[in-house]
Amino acid sequence: MQQQFDELCAAIAVAMEREKLPGLAIGILADGQEFTAGLGVTSIENPLPVDENTFFQIGSTTKTFTATALMRLVERGQLDLDTPIRTYLPDFTMRDREVAEHVTARHLLTHTGGWRGDFFEDTGAGDDALAIYVRKMAELEQLTPLGAVWSYNNAAFSLAGHLLARITGKTYETALDDLVLKPLGLKRSLLFPTHVMTNRFAVGHGIWEGRAHVLRHWDLVRANWPAGGIAASVKDQLRYARFHLGDGTAEDGARVLQKAAIAAMQTPIRGGALDTKMGLSWMINDIGGVRFVQHGGGTNGQLSYFTMAPERKFALAILTNAGTSVMIEAAAMALEKFLGVKNDIPKPIAKPQSELSEYAGRYEAALDAIELRIGDGGLTLQVIPYGGFPVKDSPPGPKPPPTRVAFIAKDRVIALDPPFKDVQAEFLRDRGGAVEWFRHGGRIHRRSPLP
Repeated sequence: MQQQFDELCAAIAVAMEREKLPGLAIGILADGQEFTAGLGVTSIENPLPVDENTFFQIGSTTKTFTATALMRLVERGQLDLDTPIRTYLPDFTMRDREVAEHVTARHLLTHTGGWRGDFFEDTGAGDDALAIYVRKMAELEQLTPLGAVWSYNNAAFSLAGHLLARITGKTYETALDDLVLKPLGLKRSLLFPTHVMTNRFAVGHGIWEGRAHVLRHWDLVRANWPAGGIAASVKDQLRYARFHLGDGTAEDGARVLQKAAIAAMQTPIRGGALDTKMGLSWMINDIGGVRFVQHGGGTNGQLSYFTMAPERKFALAILTNAGTSVMIEAAAMALEKFLGVKNDIPKPIAKPQSELSEYAGRYEAALDAIELRIGDGGLTLQVIPYGGFPVKDSPPGPKPPPTRVAFIAKDRVIALDPPFKDVQAEFLRDRGGAVEWFRHGGRIHRRSPLP
């Protein structure tokens, strides 16, 4: 098995050189064995070799940590997932009063709140950052009815972090440390940048014009940490995986959660995007007869991939400091090499050009717009970045090249060209059957006429 891992790392190194990816860390749990490796460097400006202990931002995989902490409160009887959160946050308000009165923690953990989810307001670095942020959520537009449509929602997890803080009477960071990080022995999983900076850590890069460029800001604002603030080593990611593959005990034998709570988090509750189903913060896919429980994350030039196959006691964690293509390629190679699982790419189906006008249009979301235009016998997709991440005033990044898209089902498409090659997206219809939304990157984009 070591030889398999060495061959995998050699193939990843080739892909990194091809795609100009500066650094990557990978870890695998398989057949009771652990394999880890670091490749490349932390930064092109101040390069240090990446190793198994290098800190990378894991981004939205942090959401599963926040959910794990909340499940501890559920077991203690301090939180009910289906009780309106106003029970715990009496002063909580939103633009839609009905939503404010009825939203529950289950809505938060399953991305079904329905309001605009990408909200990266900097409310300062103080202990009141989350409380101020949640007050400002009253400004957010309600896009869809509560519980009706799945759309990835970062703001919901900041709200979940505030809920955790309010119930425990501690800051989010202290509560997470007490409930999850310390009990699981996750000593190389940190939130505060001032703690991360005393260790070897990766910085994010963008890749354009054939080379990597360091991106700044490095950190997310404190109010968004419950949604994506952890920086961790790949070894700690595997330690975290062992807990969620286990029976709810930590490696020292201490009971952290009941086995039933671990299972509940990994049980599909409702549909998500495409073929993904939602558990409690975890995303669940069945590929090649194997069930995968997973998450991932993206910050400013850093990406994480985290997946587990509970029935096979397998886990894979990949951390990178640029791009998506190598991470996706590395994950596919790892799953095929260690589990014999291959995620077959759907084949395009013919769609008469006369039917394409039903889908062509401009689709708007908080961080970008997507234009779908008819040409060359099919649809061409163009992403237009707006900026607004990692802070509200961040300028837009470079506009990616357009990509052709092809239909693989009635309302589902797949990208045919880089940088989104093989990425799928789908159209959602209103009650009258007209195309109303385009769900791309997990976010719903509202349709409007092309300019």
